[in-house]
Amino acid sequence: MPAKAHIQWVSKGQFIGTDSTRHSVVMSTQDEENRVGMKPSDMLLVALGGCGSVDVVNILRKKRQHLTGLEVELSGEQDPNPPWAFRKIWVRYTLRGRGLGEKAVADAIRLAEDKYCSVKASLDKAVEVHTEYRILEDE
Repeated sequence: MPAKAHIQWVSKGQFIGTDSTRHSVVMSTQDEENRVGMKPSDMLLVALGGCGSVDVVNILRKKRQHLTGLEVELSGEQDPNPPWAFRKIWVRYTLRGRGLGEKAVADAIRLAEDKYCSVKASLDKAVEVHTEYRILEDE
């Protein structure tokens, strides 16, 4: 089934985006009257982080790793002029668990980024993505 989305203009600079499973997100311009939703360009970072997160969690579960938490911080460098395309994105995974294997984590992130994440695959030819991770041990 092809991916689908629907965008509806609400008012001024506000929009509602709905995906094929009827989940919605508010988007808006970031001027004085429209700071209600996410910037559409920031949603690209959220999509990349979300896609990788889902895959990393699933891979580590299949490897029977005891993951208790995952956070991903992303930042991007955009061109200074319109259309402000992203040229570099930095992704930093912070994983928490008990006895998480360094190799298991590295392999999970590599598989997520290189094999499973459709967002990363879509960006590969246009954007440099730099990834790092750190593992925190639960007590």
